[in-house]
Amino acid sequence: MAKAPRPAKPVEQAVNPDTPREGEDKSARRDPFESLVARQQAQKNATAALPPGKAGLQVSTLRLDGIVKAPNGMIAVVTNPQARTYFLREGDQLYDGRVEKIAMDGVSFHEIGKDAFGKPVERQVNKRIYSSAGEQQ
Repeated sequence: MAKAPRPAKPVEQAVNPDTPREGEDKSARRDPFESLVARQQAQKNATAALPPGKAGLQVSTLRLDGIVKAPNGMIAVVTNPQARTYFLREGDQLYDGRVEKIAMDGVSFHEIGKDAFGKPVERQVNKRIYSSAGEQQ
């Protein structure tokens, strides 16, 4: 008794991971072969190239030390990670944002950054002098 030949399996085409799929933005995906350690070091090098003074301050790295009421407005006393002290006023432009409002209990910043996919993101960041339990300073 002769066996009937099996039907041939359909040949699947190899999918190139570099070609974007239909409806997918190529910039929204991370390269799986890119080293995450190299990415972190690149971010450190970028922070080393910041401009001097207030223009080089990043909102996420600031620590609010105090607030002073002056005759011409409120002044926020902040410290950067290198332990340098700066005096900020409302409207001061920082590296990744600006000072929106200074009150007696804290400062409100308008931060402009990018998310993990490179999309521009704007958010309101509030830093308080007396942080409550669980709040990040």
